[in-house]
Amino acid sequence: MTAPTPPQPPVGVSWRSLMDVAFEEACKAAKNGEAPIGAALFSAKGELIAKAYNQPIALNDPTAHAEVLCLRNAASSLGNYRLNNTIMAVTLEPCLMCTGALIHARVSGVLFAARDDRAGALVSNLNGCALPFTNHNLWTIEGVMADECSGILKRFFLERRK
Repeated sequence: MTAPTPPQPPVGVSWRSLMDVAFEEACKAAKNGEAPIGAALFSAKGELIAKAYNQPIALNDPTAHAEVLCLRNAASSLGNYRLNNTIMAVTLEPCLMCTGALIHARVSGVLFAARDDRAGALVSNLNGCALPFTNHNLWTIEGVMADECSGILKRFFLERRK
């Protein structure tokens, strides 16, 4: 299967404005001593449904990645585990676990800022949005606010190594 072609941003919204929300969440994660990764889920019209930031340390939960927590918040808010016609904005390319969660939730597309050469599973190490054995494919757009999002990650880990 091939991944769907990304659409234009919702009317009256820019991809950057969606990523700004995820970036604010990443800043919260950094303030709380977590890897600064944030995610936000929007309707196809650009309306915010849910947002979250990385919390595996605080929650003692290896699955508490920003994307997973955001999907959980959205599903709870909407009363449905299927999140059709939605757009996920995330500051770092999703890992394999998060890519699987996005596929299972039926998210329409993912907008991500920075590539993750170590664990990214949408473009860096795997074309996770076009796996032949899945029953849902999603589109991706990369690079929106890449410098800002990779910068906060680099600064965070430089501080941690001191």
